[in-house]
Amino acid sequence: MPTYKYPRPSLTVDCIVFGLDAELELKIMLIKRDIPPFEGEWAIPGGFVRMDETLEQAALRELQEETGIQNVFLEQLYTFGDLGRDPRDRVVSVAYYALINLVEQKVQASTDAREAYWFPLSKIPKLAFDHDQILQTAITRLRSKIRYEPIGFELLPRNFTLSQLQKLYEIIWNRSLDKRNFRKKILSMDLLLDTGEVQHNVSHRAAKLYQFDETKYLQLKDKGFNFEV
Repeated sequence: MPTYKYPRPSLTVDCIVFGLDAELELKIMLIKRDIPPFEGEWAIPGGFVRMDETLEQAALRELQEETGIQNVFLEQLYTFGDLGRDPRDRVVSVAYYALINLVEQKVQASTDAREAYWFPLSKIPKLAFDHDQILQTAITRLRSKIRYEPIGFELLPRNFTLSQLQKLYEIIWNRSLDKRNFRKKILSMDLLLDTGEVQHNVSHRAAKLYQFDETKYLQLKDKGFNFEV
C-alpha cells in the first residue's frame, strides 16, 4: 500500500433530486437517516465514494440504494468542503442534481435511510450536515439555468399544455409571469410540437397539448439562449 505525506480527507457525494408531481408541484427528495450522525433527521441522499467507482457511479448507486430512484441524468453542481461540515471526519462532498417526473419513479428507502419522501420546496424541514446550503445552491442553479437552457423535458409529462409549462417556470422562479408574453416568447423559439390533441376530462375549456421537439430541445441545451419574460 502506498503511503502519503499528508492525511487524506474522505470523499462523499450528495444527490439533489427535483421532481414535478401530477399537480405540478415541484418537490425535493429527502431521506430520514437511520444511522449516526444525525440519526432520525432528514437529509439529502448520498454517501461515501468507494475506491473502485467514479463520482457519478457513486452518486447513482447511493441514490438507488437510499431511495430506489434510478436511470436519471445527474449533473454536477458544486463541491462542498467547509471544515467541520461532517462531525465524523474531514469530509469533502461533490453534489449532483437531477430533474425527474415523479409519476415515472418509484421510491423505496433502504440501507441507511429510514424513510424516503418527496417534500414540497415550500415545506422543507431542517436538514442534517450542511444540506440546507447544498439545497439552496441547487435551487439557485436551477433558477439560473432556465434563463439559458430549455427546461421541462425531464419534469413534465410527454404531452402538456402551455399553461402547465408556464406554471413550471413560475414555480422555479417563484413569481407570476404574464401569460401573453410567456406564450409569445416560448412559441417563437420553435421548440414545441402541436400534437393536434386537447385535454380530456377537464372542467374548463380543453387546452391544446404540446410536446417538446427533442432534437431542437437538445440543440438549445447545447448552444444555450437568453430566456427573459
